[in-house]
Amino acid sequence: GALALGPSAYESGTVSAPVLRARTEGPAMVEVVARGLDPAGIERVLARAPAAFAPGEGRAVAAFDLPPELRNRLTRFEIAGETSAGAVTLADDALKRRKVAIITGGAAREGLELLAPDHYLRQALVPTADVIEGTIGDVLLADPDVIILADVAKVAEETPLTEWMEKGGLLVRFAGPHLAASDVGRDTLDPLLPVRLRVGGRSVGGTMSWGEPKALAPFAEGSPFAGLVPPADVSVSAQVLAQPGPDLAAATIATLSDGTPLVTRRSVGDGQVVLFHVSANAEWTSLPLSGLFVQMLERLAISSKAARPEPADLAGTVWTAERALDAFGTLEEAGDLAGVPGERLGDALAGPEVGPDMPPGLYASGDRRLAVNVIAADRVLAAAEWPGDVTVEGLAAARERPLKGWLLSAALVLLIADLLVSMVLGGRLRGPRAGLAALALAALVPVLVPGGADAAEGPLDDRILSAAGNVVLAHVLTGDAETDRVAEAGLWGLSETLFARTSVEAVEPQGVDLETDELSVYTFLYWPVTAAQPAPSPAAYARLNRYLRSGGMILFDTRDADVAGFGAASPEGRRLQALAAPLDIPPLEPIPSDHVLTRSFYLIQDFPGRFDGRAIWVEAAPPDAELAEGMPFRNLNDGVTPVVIGGNDWARAWAVDDQNRPMFPVGRGLGGERQREISYRFGINLVMHVLTGNYKSDQVHVPALLERLGQ
Repeated sequence: GALALGPSAYESGTVSAPVLRARTEGPAMVEVVARGLDPAGIERVLARAPAAFAPGEGRAVAAFDLPPELRNRLTRFEIAGETSAGAVTLADDALKRRKVAIITGGAAREGLELLAPDHYLRQALVPTADVIEGTIGDVLLADPDVIILADVAKVAEETPLTEWMEKGGLLVRFAGPHLAASDVGRDTLDPLLPVRLRVGGRSVGGTMSWGEPKALAPFAEGSPFAGLVPPADVSVSAQVLAQPGPDLAAATIATLSDGTPLVTRRSVGDGQVVLFHVSANAEWTSLPLSGLFVQMLERLAISSKAARPEPADLAGTVWTAERALDAFGTLEEAGDLAGVPGERLGDALAGPEVGPDMPPGLYASGDRRLAVNVIAADRVLAAAEWPGDVTVEGLAAARERPLKGWLLSAALVLLIADLLVSMVLGGRLRGPRAGLAALALAALVPVLVPGGADAAEGPLDDRILSAAGNVVLAHVLTGDAETDRVAEAGLWGLSETLFARTSVEAVEPQGVDLETDELSVYTFLYWPVTAAQPAPSPAAYARLNRYLRSGGMILFDTRDADVAGFGAASPEGRRLQALAAPLDIPPLEPIPSDHVLTRSFYLIQDFPGRFDGRAIWVEAAPPDAELAEGMPFRNLNDGVTPVVIGGNDWARAWAVDDQNRPMFPVGRGLGGERQREISYRFGINLVMHVLTGNYKSDQVHVPALLERLGQ
């Protein structure tokens, strides 16, 4: 029954998250949750989507239609109710579309769009980024991630553009005829350029002529383009030249084959300015016509690929783990793990390469983020098929075989035989008396051997003994199969929560037949009321009254949200009145705010289940109960309230399936999950009240409770 979540992908405006399952019998439905950061930086549930498995299918897809603002905030997807690393997939740059503004020095003439300064930029960026247009003043209001100036010489908005860069913006400039003919950055370093420029330009046949176009030099280690291989057919026929200086080498991140700078970069506050010394169209270079152009833009984090990068795209890079997933799908700080070569990280994206030295998580290289998940893109889950000669054991403990009776019986038989033999050898038993003694021994053997008539009652005895020696949450069998199934699942969920959060180790819940079962061994009874439930017999009512008088508790649940106030308008409410009439129930009242149930483990004032009705009824307080000075609560009663009555359908809020996933929805979104959490807290308080009575009313708890209550 294992479930897993594959890497998410963005295509045609939709984010998809594939869900895998190992067992493919029958249809199934699971819910996938998309989480991300809100404007305050707090992780929230941004969206939910179902994934429906068809019979025989092991793969389903949850599709999310999210606007760019929400899509760019995504941090992770997870299968609702699953707590494992395989049920989580982290989001990275592949889902994010950067907001890029492109500004050119002039519009292209009609019919000459291929010569426009921004044509090839748009071809490269539109599939992977949100491109915006306008003047510099207009686009700054949209707070883009990147601003590209294609052959723009002079910028009037120099100050606001510099302030935008200092806050983390990336300014990318491309040269061209306008920039080459201007005097920008000639005498002093322009704030919007990474280096000073020389007067004029360099071109084939120009003043500083080349004999032939120049090719690109291999990218140096430490450059953001390291690992990319320049195609042999990419050449440069014209460029603007950088003014030589002591800082030029450090600012150069790409060069031509003759060593002249092709791309330079400089940090400005938290941002950067990058200059391509060639044009963005094919007028000066064939670079925009090649796939290398798109790769260089991606390395500068101007665009993000919609698909997972190939290992070759990551060659020459080093990635550092920022956050790592633990086995339960929780993101933690990665610590001081060593950097991972890009080639190995690329292999991990295609197969199971994660391990102690490269755990699943988020990896960073410069401004780029890459998610390594447990489940690779082409992974398939399948149920294990073991050979016939292999014994497969689960986590259940093997049943013990009691040998105490057999061993004691054998020892007693041997002792008697030893006595008889000793008496015969000593001459004390002779003749007929020896024969009679042997017959008596033979007659005793069947009596001493364990088993016999009581063996048929073994399973019942084991069930009663288990309930007597452990904490067992039991439910009254109603005769309605669905109601009984939900009640058992609800008590399973509450038992698991008790085990996880408290020292109570409740064992497997049991259904109780009021007509035949012994009730005194059960800690707590949950009684879901149905409209057609038959009334117990007088003998069963006698056992129920004895159970209530001896300290037991029954939680009656009409499951109708208390719409009738347990009156005539609800069939379940009317049936509850009839069922409870023969019981010795003390006077009841709506639960007061200072009842011990509000603080037996958690401090609560609401008691929701699947419904959020406030009124539940408990034993009424004594008439003389008064609030003593300095006490946050009254001394209401000395024992445990024998009954609690409500209609909030607690079993459906607590119920879990075989995979410990909630069986029924509660509310909507975060509010619903909070309501389910409070319902679990009420269940824990209820069991703690049964086990400890009014222990939390003792004076010793007053200082701590006052502090928790803020008094």
